[in-house]
Amino acid sequence: MKRFADVISRQLDLFARDDLLEEARDAKERYDRAPRDEAEEAFGDYMDVVDATKDALAEMRDAFARTLDGETSEEYEEAFEQAVRKRWRWLA
Repeated sequence: MKRFADVISRQLDLFARDDLLEEARDAKERYDRAPRDEAEEAFGDYMDVVDATKDALAEMRDAFARTLDGETSEEYEEAFEQAVRKRWRWLA
């Protein structure tokens, strides 16, 4: 798994510049501050952004994985998911 550490680190550094992460942080703040009668809707908005973020990361992962052979692809995907969980625990 360490053989993919550099490429995954670079991929996640690029993704860290994506507006989705900032949007997710903002949505979480709105949810945390929402009055009780608005909390359910705010939570739904937050989860929509989290889902979009996960989808975008999966697209990045899958695009690179398609360039690898089967066994290597599985190893890369596992390393990628582990790195994402480590870097953005809230996406786990």
